[in-house]
Amino acid sequence: MGMYCDQCQESIRGTGCIARGVCGKDEMTAKLQDVLVYACEGLALVAGELAGSVSRTVGQLISESLFVTVTNTNFDDEAIVCQIRKTLAMRDELKTSLAQVPDYDAVRWNGSTKEDFLLKAMTTGIENLSANEDLQSLKSLVLYGIKGLAAYTDHAAVLGYHDDDIYVFYIKGLGAIAKTLDADELTALVLETGAAAVKAMALLDRANTETYGNPVITTVKTGVGNRPGILVSGHDLRDLEDLLRQTEGTGIDVYTHCEMLPAHYYPAFKKYTHFVGNYGNSWWSQDREFDSFNGPVLMTTNCIVPVKEAYRNRMFTTGMAGYPGLRHIPARPEGGSKDFSPLVELAKNCQPPKEIENGTIVGGFAHNQVLALADKVVGAVKSGAIKRFVVMAGCDGRQNSRQYYTDVASGLPEDTVILTAGCAKYRYNKLELGDIGGIPRVLDAGQCNDSYSLAVIALKLKEVFGLEDINDLPISFDIAWYEQKAVTVLLALLYLGVKGIRLGPTLPEFLTPNVAAVLVEKFGIKPIGTVTGDIEAMMAGA
Repeated sequence: MGMYCDQCQESIRGTGCIARGVCGKDEMTAKLQDVLVYACEGLALVAGELAGSVSRTVGQLISESLFVTVTNTNFDDEAIVCQIRKTLAMRDELKTSLAQVPDYDAVRWNGSTKEDFLLKAMTTGIENLSANEDLQSLKSLVLYGIKGLAAYTDHAAVLGYHDDDIYVFYIKGLGAIAKTLDADELTALVLETGAAAVKAMALLDRANTETYGNPVITTVKTGVGNRPGILVSGHDLRDLEDLLRQTEGTGIDVYTHCEMLPAHYYPAFKKYTHFVGNYGNSWWSQDREFDSFNGPVLMTTNCIVPVKEAYRNRMFTTGMAGYPGLRHIPARPEGGSKDFSPLVELAKNCQPPKEIENGTIVGGFAHNQVLALADKVVGAVKSGAIKRFVVMAGCDGRQNSRQYYTDVASGLPEDTVILTAGCAKYRYNKLELGDIGGIPRVLDAGQCNDSYSLAVIALKLKEVFGLEDINDLPISFDIAWYEQKAVTVLLALLYLGVKGIRLGPTLPEFLTPNVAAVLVEKFGIKPIGTVTGDIEAMMAGA
């Protein structure tokens, strides 16, 4: 077996990728990412031995390292090796602070020497190293949840916001994964990961809104102008801000792609007249859309698909993103900005984007905006104009089975409102679904990073209606997942007490039947069914 990866929804035949990832990563990249995770666990074990709080430097390094291993983020082996070395160097530096150094390798490598363990990992795949599949399944649930919250925490850190409790949890959670724990201990750790996820999403929400203002209702154009453009994809708002400043007055327009669409909702970006619209759709269609865009493309984070020659020479990465052969924009200096001049100079010699559609998208319904409309929303619920809210947040993907979400959105009764966040919205955010008394039937809260808004809205509605339990609200959850950040959001919802979540298009394959049964019994998680059947059940509150 060359590799084993089961962390995303699209892995081959639902049994894990064992030769080459559906995402495009090869055997070596997969193994290097595994080693980087091992290095983080080793760092956590050492840091856990130190008295006092975990340093912010250690926490930020773990955030960055785990972010590198999130699906579709980094395919550049040299960059991953560099991150491994930085992580091991930090581990070794901390070791020197200990009066007595425990035998970490014996703990981390399950009683084997490190060399024997890594050799076995290279030949059999890390998932097969656990004798108990259920325990390994719970560890995977924790690890993938931590990967997602590391991504959210890194975004907040870029804006100068930190929660040291999250960094402390890294040490506990990653250290626990490296040890032998029973099912009860690991189940408790799963919920603790959900608690940390809520903190991470709240932190990022504060970082974004205090830096760029609370999102407001905004109409975003999807057509193109007649000037050269730069296309920004990924999730990082600070990178977009640097780019917008550096392109002012240059005759170059800036467009968003996929999860960068919600940047248009923030007041701080509205002053840039050359920030003109959104180009294209979800991440998996980027190969066609990057080709037709004609100008430079900047990937600030995930999601990258295998790069085609048609646009390779005008695609750039930055931050934790990476792809072999692409130019990488270095980190910003302390107190400064990233240098995007290579993109600016290239754009000046490019043709304007080819128009692929011409319309508008309405969004900006994060929690502050929705709560400003609370009286109107509550009135519509009390009058019966709104019968139900359906949370259809999460990820999009390539599979034809995801047509289910378009069909559900189209088939929901006209007295329902869809709450969404993440790239899953591209399955229905351009449908003509109308409004209810001026309230659009699709309320887009923003990126997957902004899923916290949906929880805040639900909790506020619970308070307004005087309910004891969030599950007594007229809200159903029909969530699409793809990668680890969606796992983080799921664990956050479970920690907040949400039950009855429909999850699709398939349940995570890293869940064994026994672990899946526990989640079904305790939280009511269920796989999606037929469009008609699920709509009927949700409208009935089931």
